[in-house]
Amino acid sequence: QVQLVESGGGLVQAGGSLRVSCAASGRTFSSYAMGWFRQRSGKEREFVAGISWSGARTYYADSVRGRFTISRDNAKNTVSLQMNSLKPEDTAVYYCAAAKILGLDFGAYEYWGQGTQVTVSS
Repeated sequence: QVQLVESGGGLVQAGGSLRVSCAASGRTFSSYAMGWFRQRSGKEREFVAGISWSGARTYYADSVRGRFTISRDNAKNTVSLQMNSLKPEDTAVYYCAAAKILGLDFGAYEYWGQGTQVTVSS
């Protein structure tokens, strides 16, 4: 069992940066791939970034590649998403999630946090 709690959301101007983090409980965190998803108002939840259990592999959605960076610290049971050059269309609730195998489909993820709101003003 893995419990996930996101933090770090907030309001930022377009072009700015924000870092959201996810703290995990449970001794098996390092065996899980981790992902960040987001859900914009009126839209389906979408994949943003993912990282393998070791951190050796990362994947990004085309819309955020080059602007966002996912990282993890298995010693601290945390995964983070550094978001730079933010755009108003990045406004969404951001969720972290854990999966046995790294993937882009939200159906592959077993555990989810409660989400944190990120709002980018124009």
